[in-house]
Amino acid sequence: MKALKRSWTTRADWFSSDGREQSIKDYIFLANHLVWKRQASFLAAAILAALYFDPISIFTYYAFVVFTELLDGLLGRKAKAWDGQDSILGRRILKRIAFNTALSAIAISVFIINIAVQQTATGHFTPLFFLFSASVFAAMYNNQMIGILLLRLSVYAFAFLYIALIDLFRFAPPITSPIWLEFFTVIFVLYFIADISMKFYIDHQERLEQMKLIKAENKRTKDALEVKSRFLATVSHELRTPLTSIIGSLELINSAKLGSLPESLKPIFGIAARNGQRLAALIEDLLDLQKIEAGEMVFHFKAIDANELVYEAVESTSGYASKIGIHVTTIPCPEDCQITGDRGRLIQAMSNLLSNALKFSDESGAVTVRVETLGARIRISVQDEGLGIPEGAKECVFGKFSQVDSSDVRKVGGTGLGLNITEQIVKRHNGTIDYVSELGVGSVFFMEFDRLTEENDPRTAAQPFANAA
Repeated sequence: MKALKRSWTTRADWFSSDGREQSIKDYIFLANHLVWKRQASFLAAAILAALYFDPISIFTYYAFVVFTELLDGLLGRKAKAWDGQDSILGRRILKRIAFNTALSAIAISVFIINIAVQQTATGHFTPLFFLFSASVFAAMYNNQMIGILLLRLSVYAFAFLYIALIDLFRFAPPITSPIWLEFFTVIFVLYFIADISMKFYIDHQERLEQMKLIKAENKRTKDALEVKSRFLATVSHELRTPLTSIIGSLELINSAKLGSLPESLKPIFGIAARNGQRLAALIEDLLDLQKIEAGEMVFHFKAIDANELVYEAVESTSGYASKIGIHVTTIPCPEDCQITGDRGRLIQAMSNLLSNALKFSDESGAVTVRVETLGARIRISVQDEGLGIPEGAKECVFGKFSQVDSSDVRKVGGTGLGLNITEQIVKRHNGTIDYVSELGVGSVFFMEFDRLTEENDPRTAAQPFANAA
């Protein structure tokens, strides 16, 4: 009963413009989408009946059924162009749907009744089965509008009763005759069709209600995400300006340009300067993450030499590497290694991988950066000799605000955003990023991009047109 009440409540919503438009479009879409499936079954019925009954009358009535399908097709084009705003046009389409439904149901019923009339034996199993199939098909696929469904099923019910009464009028059998049993069976079938039709209708209305809830929840989620993004961007920008001044002041103090610091204060100011840099890095990562999520990060794609890209990234981290005593080796690709990408963003991605490898390497360790070709792909890999990554940690490795070593006393600092941002950048370049690792041996992070060749270089592709000009 609760489900039935919900269905009638939803039915009241149907009379709103949005509900009416959606119901009409859903009805038309299914009617056009299933036309060949529906007609294939009627054509098979016509061919089968023509083998045993008068083929001329069979195919004449079947042509009437096909004609109603053509009318539905024409109506579908008109309904597809309706934007739901013109209520007068919507009512016209609804009237046309009702007219076409009545015409189609009558055509199908007459087609099947014609078969039943030509069948002199009792039972009429074949035409009743065809009619039952048509009724179940309607219950399954015409449940968007209860009025249209009831209209079609009412015509089919008349055809059921007409076929069931043929033998009663022909033979006037006693109540004990199997003909009466068949008649009562038809009545039971009508009840069964009505029951499953209501069940399909209620299920459809419940799905619509669920879709409304999902859309509403999706809208609330998007609104919350937008508010979060704006808040994050505002706070980050507001923090960056005073933090830059604080870091600059701390660096000025540590440089002894304002005078020598007492030895007891030097460690304290050093810690403050390092934490200021970490906070600045966090803000930059938050801003990048917010831009990526909002789709506001701009990329300028150009042809890039992968070897030069790697040399530049390694050079930008050389100061940090020498400070912690780690040797970085670069193995360039001997072949032409051109890719398409945003140089600044790819440097950022490479710097994140290098910084990650340096932070998790032991002192006096080594990091190897390699560029190589793999068929139509270019692979850039960063190999370290650190502790390695345990199995099943990929979600944590590329997650937001997470590190594999997430304890309160973890060995290295960081925002936990670098690899997630790197992954997003690589994806925007239609590339892939992954890693292989072994505990106690080290890890290899690698990025792969499409190799730029003369065939897929847009500049080369445009050259013939320039020459032709």
